[in-house]
Amino acid sequence: MAQHDEPNPPRRRPQGAEPDWLTLGQAAKYLGVAQSTIRKWSDQRRLPAFYTPGGHRRYRKGDLDQFLERSGAGARSTEGRLVLIVDDDDRLREFVRVNLEMEGYTVREAASAREGLDALEEQSPDLVLLDVMMPEMDGWEMLRQLHERHGVGAIPVIVFSGKVEEEQGEAVSRGAQAFIGKPFSPQTLIERTKALLPA
Repeated sequence: MAQHDEPNPPRRRPQGAEPDWLTLGQAAKYLGVAQSTIRKWSDQRRLPAFYTPGGHRRYRKGDLDQFLERSGAGARSTEGRLVLIVDDDDRLREFVRVNLEMEGYTVREAASAREGLDALEEQSPDLVLLDVMMPEMDGWEMLRQLHERHGVGAIPVIVFSGKVEEEQGEAVSRGAQAFIGKPFSPQTLIERTKALLPA
């Protein structure tokens, strides 16, 4: 009596069942670049993005592979110098990110000092833009811990604050490379950033 060695046919994954769709964070990790770089490439239509009903971006793994092939040596070679901005003001972070990305920088955002310290451990930036006045842990404490972990001057830091007269001198004495008073113009920010970190 004939016996079927395979009572069930070989399993084939249904279309779309394999992990073919990646979130923004997963796509950034897959390509080895910052999330802001992925967003920029999507906005420039260099990398196709699809949107969920909730407005979140999704990326197809096949599109990422094709993008890597087109990039030749790899996507990272086209990425600008990495700037980390740490500020609890969402609008100010976006304002800074947009202006610096237009100048060719890659920007990573952190909404608190603790997030900023975590980001430093994940990927060391070329420059940190740091707000002083933040809840829970302020910018001075983050700066102290940054120096403790990485060494004074190892990562350049630009500090910004609305208390210009009180904190301008303190920024330098605490080991920051520059100080910008709030509110500031995009041109001031770009000039200070370029002076410390040419794009």
